[in-house]
Amino acid sequence: MAVVSTSVTGTGSQLSGHFSGLRKSFLNLDNSNSTHSFFQNVDSHLRLSSSRKGCRGVVTMAGSGKFFVGGNWKCNGTKDSISKLVSDLNSATLESDVDVVVTPPFVYLDQVKNTLIERIEIAAQNCWTGKGGAFTGEISVEQLKDLGCKWVILGHSERRHILGENNEFIGKKAAYALSQNLGVIACIGELLEEREAGKTFDICFQQMKAFADAVPSWDDIVIAYEPVWAIGTGKVATPEQAQEVHVAVRDWLSKNVTAEVASKTRIIYGGSVNAGNCAELAKKEDIDGFLVGGASLKVLSCYSRGLCQHIICEMDTHLCFISFSYSHFSYVMSE
Repeated sequence: MAVVSTSVTGTGSQLSGHFSGLRKSFLNLDNSNSTHSFFQNVDSHLRLSSSRKGCRGVVTMAGSGKFFVGGNWKCNGTKDSISKLVSDLNSATLESDVDVVVTPPFVYLDQVKNTLIERIEIAAQNCWTGKGGAFTGEISVEQLKDLGCKWVILGHSERRHILGENNEFIGKKAAYALSQNLGVIACIGELLEEREAGKTFDICFQQMKAFADAVPSWDDIVIAYEPVWAIGTGKVATPEQAQEVHVAVRDWLSKNVTAEVASKTRIIYGGSVNAGNCAELAKKEDIDGFLVGGASLKVLSCYSRGLCQHIICEMDTHLCFISFSYSHFSYVMSE
């Protein structure tokens, strides 16, 4: 494996054996208008549609080959605020060439599933390592599937570093979820001290190996690289830093799993994604989507004329729904 800079301020270089992932071509983004919305840029530059062929090539693959956008609601919301969010989502216009997934708290999964349009899929924020039983406080894959979940987030940094889940335990969860046909959003990422010590790749590869050693197949896995140091620290990952890790992870897949898996597996990014940096992130060929959980008040700067796209995100202790449409934009925040 070639050595790449992993410093917080450095841009680094790309690894040899680069796999371009879902997209074959680089696009030319115009960043002259800094007021472009986060999802205006995503919609314009990272998605194929019947009316805009060729803006972003997508490799035909066994999986969906679609851009992936996930909204992690974390431990937020009430019945009333969730109902409002679902209502806004249901009234939206979504194009068919992007996978949109929302991740409500467990107690609202049934409410969301029963009221949300089928076009948007439901994910859970965690699951147990096997079937249900005497495991107080846990939730089984079978229960999630019974509620209509299609995905589950596993390995999120908050569960790794607050609740103490280790790589092997997370790998077991992923293996069982996949064995029951529940898709896995597999999170990886390093702490600030690990990046500053030059251990970014070591940490991410260890986390990747735990998944690889356990899972039966990569067909229903989306990898989410979320650098822990880019969450609430004031340090923001540059597009080059995000890209270099995505390239390294794809290279790792090629060398340790198969080149086919490396090419077709979607690797999405989470960590301080906003209107100011999404256009540059969009230029990076190995960023196949976004997993957005936290957002600050800076999210208000995303306002502009938009293009029918949505994101659910957490803003401080609230949930906010940023809705963009061709004719207007709106902002809804539920206490």
